[in-house]
Amino acid sequence: MKLSIFSVQDHYPSRGRTLAELYDQIVAQGVLADKLGYDTFFAAEHHFHEYGAVPNPAVLLSAIAQKTERLRLGTAISILTFHNPLTVAENYAMVDLLSKGRLTLGLGSGYLKHEFEGYQIDPATKRDRFDENLHLVQRLLRGERVTYEGKYTNLDAVKLNVRPHQAEVPIYVAILRKEAAYHVGKQGNRILFVPYASVDSFDEIGELMSEFRRGREEAGYSDHADAAGICLHTHVAPSNAEARQTAADCFDLYVATRLYAKSANYDDVIKSGLSLFGSVETVAEKLMQLHQMGVDHVLTLQNFGLLPEADVHRSMRMMVEKVLPLVHARVPSSKVA
Repeated sequence: MKLSIFSVQDHYPSRGRTLAELYDQIVAQGVLADKLGYDTFFAAEHHFHEYGAVPNPAVLLSAIAQKTERLRLGTAISILTFHNPLTVAENYAMVDLLSKGRLTLGLGSGYLKHEFEGYQIDPATKRDRFDENLHLVQRLLRGERVTYEGKYTNLDAVKLNVRPHQAEVPIYVAILRKEAAYHVGKQGNRILFVPYASVDSFDEIGELMSEFRRGREEAGYSDHADAAGICLHTHVAPSNAEARQTAADCFDLYVATRLYAKSANYDDVIKSGLSLFGSVETVAEKLMQLHQMGVDHVLTLQNFGLLPEADVHRSMRMMVEKVLPLVHARVPSSKVA
């Protein structure tokens, strides 16, 4: 099982921490993740609201690349709907070069109303825009010279002059609905999803994974290793009570910034099981259950709602130094890659 870090970069301009301080904290989190052995640092792209304060993850990931050595650098997600596919391909080809081949590219179509309004894009067109741009970004990153006449983009024999370091950049497609897992799997694509936003209970993660594997198998794919990444809000503490005391108010603040999507506070996600909040034993047990569902990559969202940096770092350390050894002892094949 791979463990990664995911950051939404939620920002609260009226509460004292400046945006520059937030960026410093996020970079420091990436540096610590590199030292501890996390697989990938994933950054979200968001616009025009405090829910997320990184409009271009390529810039942030390039900064982290210069301070890390082995940590992979990912987007969760880059919103293809809003951008020219040439710009997306060029930006992330540069990230891959600057990091010497450590890019993982998560792509999606977006879902926040105010972002579509800001870019003056009709949400009804997002699926077609995404499919068209995904096709083009994949071809451009492979180094093809592309001629294409589409509904939203026309290219006349265009080829990037900046090629990625990797021959094939890993690409994941974000989903929001359980029903989409089968279809993305049947297309042969990898998936990223946030159970908090996609399902109602912990057991449904297994159902979603089964549908995803069913789609892949119907498309002729028998190997499902590293084909899906799931993101869960995470805070590890010496006890369940201490995890609540430290993280509950911060998580509820984070939830309060969410727009349009369903929301669930700390008590709600404890009841639904859609988090990794709690003691070492509690979190280890949840990881083993995920392993049994076929999940082999978990993105842990550990920095949320103005949680103090020291508490974020403590949780990150406990996840690697205490939770994982317990999981390894019970599931010997598990590892952090």
